[in-house]
Amino acid sequence: MPSLSPATSSALRQRFGLVLILAASLALSGVLIVFRVFWTHHITFVFLIWNLFLAAIPMGLTLLLGLAEPATRRRWLLPVGLLWLLFFPNAPYILTDLLHLGEFPGVPRWYDLTLILTAAWNGLMLGYASLLDMQRFVEERLGWAAGWMFSSAALTLSAYGVYLGRFLRFNSWDIVTNPFSLAYDILDTLLHPAHHPRAWGVTLLLGAFLLLGYLTVRALGRLQLADQQ
Repeated sequence: MPSLSPATSSALRQRFGLVLILAASLALSGVLIVFRVFWTHHITFVFLIWNLFLAAIPMGLTLLLGLAEPATRRRWLLPVGLLWLLFFPNAPYILTDLLHLGEFPGVPRWYDLTLILTAAWNGLMLGYASLLDMQRFVEERLGWAAGWMFSSAALTLSAYGVYLGRFLRFNSWDIVTNPFSLAYDILDTLLHPAHHPRAWGVTLLLGAFLLLGYLTVRALGRLQLADQQ
């Protein structure tokens, strides 16, 4: 069995550390949600557990791709990438669950705010972590420029996916179970943009926010590497 190079070993340790941190953060969200159920005897925010599961799917896909041999990864990049893109909007979607924040009897508002913020943070970090990997995989196959074009397009499309999910109530699996209605609404948005200001507003503004957040995460990573050298 060939030994791993120091660089590969270091990358695996960093990846394992990231997974542990994300798992701990997800556990915090889970504890807050479960404690609220026992506290209030209501399942008000239990849906966040499902949303977090969906948000973790893109990360799971990129982890599997990352474990594959380079030749296998190149062969599976397109089909897995399409599946990844289908589920990727579920990660930033949890940001919009802040709309559910309200006054609930017996629960301090600060507790619910903390609960939703931790879930939204986890969704965003899961999305960014998986996007970092996908961009790296695309760059390995097609080059630096293609990687950044992919990331920018993925973030913009995910913002539009958030609109489809939050306001039109579509799910990722509707591409299979309800493809005609989904296609009709997408085409209507593209062909009659003036009739859909909310769709374009959410897509452009949320897309810009997600892109700036992603650039910030990457800049922080480069800063850490510079400090280590």
